[in-house]
Amino acid sequence: MLSMTPTAVEQLKSLMTQENPDAGLRVFVSPGGCSGFQYGMSMEERADDGDEVIENEGVRVFVDPFSLMYLSGSEIDFSNALIGGGFTILNPNAAQSCSCGQSFDTAESAGQARPCST
Repeated sequence: MLSMTPTAVEQLKSLMTQENPDAGLRVFVSPGGCSGFQYGMSMEERADDGDEVIENEGVRVFVDPFSLMYLSGSEIDFSNALIGGGFTILNPNAAQSCSCGQSFDTAESAGQARPCST
């Protein structure tokens, strides 16, 4: 499934308190990025039909079935670093990733990692 570090849980709780205590974090994968797939996150009011809902200490994470195929076993973390800080995904399914940390490819894909142009 998908897990969260204690730091990520606390940061998400803080964000939810400020924004909307009933919201959850949508984590998704979409085609694109430097390496073939890219991560995305957004706050949402509720889960969509078919979503996997992961709860951890009152924090809800919504993941659609397509994204779950690529995120299974991943961990969401949070870093307070000035550069590159924020929520990150530690994905054991990523065989290659771009230096930006937002793009990845899997061993099953024929894609090749390319440098980020951002």
